[in-house]
Amino acid sequence: MSLRFQVLGAPGRDNALFVRADSGHALRRFLFDCGQDCTADLPYAEVQAVEHLCFSHLHMDHVGGFDPFFRATFGRPEPVTALGPPATARILHHRLQGYLWNIPGDEGGTWRVREVHPRHLHTYRFELPEAFAIAHDEGTVPSHGLLLETEHFTLEAMALDHRTPSLAYLLREKPRQNVDPQKLEALGLPPGAWLKQLKEPAPAEPSLEVEGHTYDLATLRATLLTESPGDSVAYLTDFRLDETALERLVPWLRGVQTLVCESQYRHADLELAHKNYHLTNVQAATLAKEAGAGELVLFHLSDRYGSRERSLLLHEAQDIFPGTRFPEHWGDG
Repeated sequence: MSLRFQVLGAPGRDNALFVRADSGHALRRFLFDCGQDCTADLPYAEVQAVEHLCFSHLHMDHVGGFDPFFRATFGRPEPVTALGPPATARILHHRLQGYLWNIPGDEGGTWRVREVHPRHLHTYRFELPEAFAIAHDEGTVPSHGLLLETEHFTLEAMALDHRTPSLAYLLREKPRQNVDPQKLEALGLPPGAWLKQLKEPAPAEPSLEVEGHTYDLATLRATLLTESPGDSVAYLTDFRLDETALERLVPWLRGVQTLVCESQYRHADLELAHKNYHLTNVQAATLAKEAGAGELVLFHLSDRYGSRERSLLLHEAQDIFPGTRFPEHWGDG
């Protein structure tokens, strides 16, 4: 599997993050926040195919682009799942009913809104054939941050403080199992379809036949397979990074491949950042360094900065964490 991501929007404007999770067997698309004009950066077919819309919180600059997204996805045959902090269902219900649905049709258009609470997930379902009028309460399930788990990846969330809960998201591919080609050659075994059985054995399968010879499966797996970390991307925006938040985030993010993190302010404006519950460039770089991130992508910059100050903002962060950059289409500021 691989995770391919794209930061949407321009510097000093609303931003969002689009991620394609490709397992080789299935492709899932995630949109983290939905700022104004952000989905215009994507092909229409990609927007239509988004399965999970993940809100950090529902301030205007993170939900201002919902209407174009909704227009592309409201009646799709497959359900759309929206995730967010408490009160997400109430707020989105108003958005779903913000149109006249006198000819809604009778197929498709299922929306599930899943609110992330400290110890549980609470899901509500809305249906297009009902003109999205009824919030069907589908109940709660226990959860301490795990939102989704498949055979190939996990999606987790952590609530941070923006004077309202703001969810950080962490999408991780599960560890990959790879065949060591040198050990394969040393055993005199040929590559082939049997390697899929080696990686994904049937339940209670004690042995594996290769080229007319029977091998103990557990021994063969231990000899030939190596494990390596999968891809990972984290999305963090709109929160105050104090010592308590840092102590929670560092172990949670440990070793993340890509950290996409807001840098609303330069560190010279730390007082403003603290007052408005946002991060500075130095704070974001420090978090990336302490968490051992592979790279840091800064986004969600204040419109108070022109291109020169944005360039300084980037270089100040790089002094602390050299693997810092802006999204590709931003250049160096």
